[in-house]
Amino acid sequence: MVKDSNTIGEKVFLFGKKVKKSKKAVMLNKSVSYDSATGYGFDFNTVVNVKVNKNSFATEKPTYFSVKVPEGNYQVTVTFGSKTKSTTTTIKAESRRLFLDQQVLKKGETTTKVFNVNVRTSKIDEKSQIQLKDRDLGQLNWDEKLTLEFLGTVEIKSISITPITNVKTVYLAGDSTVTDQDLEPWASWGQFITNYFDQNVVVANYAVSGATLRSFKASLRLKKVLSIIKPGDYLIVEFAHNDEKEKGEGIGPWDSYSASIREYVQAARDKGAIPILITPVQRRAFNADGTLKPTHGDYPDAMRKVAQEMNVPLVDITKLTTTLYESWGDEPSRKAFVQYPANTFPGQKEKLEDNTHFNSFGANEIALCVMKGLRDLNSPLAQYFLKEVPQYNPNQPNAFAKWTLPMSNRFEIVKPDGN
Repeated sequence: MVKDSNTIGEKVFLFGKKVKKSKKAVMLNKSVSYDSATGYGFDFNTVVNVKVNKNSFATEKPTYFSVKVPEGNYQVTVTFGSKTKSTTTTIKAESRRLFLDQQVLKKGETTTKVFNVNVRTSKIDEKSQIQLKDRDLGQLNWDEKLTLEFLGTVEIKSISITPITNVKTVYLAGDSTVTDQDLEPWASWGQFITNYFDQNVVVANYAVSGATLRSFKASLRLKKVLSIIKPGDYLIVEFAHNDEKEKGEGIGPWDSYSASIREYVQAARDKGAIPILITPVQRRAFNADGTLKPTHGDYPDAMRKVAQEMNVPLVDITKLTTTLYESWGDEPSRKAFVQYPANTFPGQKEKLEDNTHFNSFGANEIALCVMKGLRDLNSPLAQYFLKEVPQYNPNQPNAFAKWTLPMSNRFEIVKPDGN
């Protein structure tokens, strides 16, 4: 990975009323709202949550800090901790990509977290751009800013944002079970696997709710990925939930679906990139005897066949999530999905009962399954997982009762496209 300080220059922000002045840094001795003219500030009306101390800003409510940057990959460095109290810090970026999960520091302790964030636009070239859906337009993934979200009992001393080049990029192509879900309580594995990669990797998640292999290409998302993917990068492909609803002549698992998978694999290889296929995550549909109903028909088998024929690494998430859900059981597995009683969230008058889309707990469990699959394959990509991340066993999954990740405060009751 190469830092590139010549494109926009490193942006450094120092917080506090008594911090030493620096020619290279923006000194923030008071809380300021985001302003597109200055290109930085506390966003989404969270400036009122912020208290500026002697050498930090403190908050105990979800707080956003945004910086205007062009498209690219960035290394973000955050220094945090307090001289006066213990802190618990969670950091998300853009559309709720997790990068730090509840790090506890004792009074007097300070530490630094470094992670990589992909910032993208819909533009491909002078004549074309991704055809975004209306609900995409207001998402943090598609604005002009790099946005950091801080949750917990937090004191932030400094933030630096530096352009990086030649970082290994993992591109994700998929549907609502993969995409960065912008709003609570919806979540997908693509926005949680970011928490488990080291500083040599950045994840660029182009998945979109409701997508099929063919619509992903038709909306020019594949063209966008292929316009920027580099030799040695990865393209991870997971589709089927929506493909299996398509009708018409030549449409089906052994026809259009298989042909499209082959096209994606070959396109990645033509760019010198490494394709990885992932079969679809299971829906939560149990038989009376506690076993899971298969709901994807021949689509997982079709992907397995293409993987074998083209010698493509394949993570069988269909099998892994079958084991996972059955290990939990029918009722406990509900806790991994968006299933909540009425009035759990603002404006939610009716209960939410979704058996396809995950909450944060479930999405994180699926991310761990993906990592297990990559480790079992001895994929070179697995060498970039953080060393402290333990092996995962879907026969012994985590329990929802132990899940304490704080929720973001931006919600949407309407479910994502697709099912």
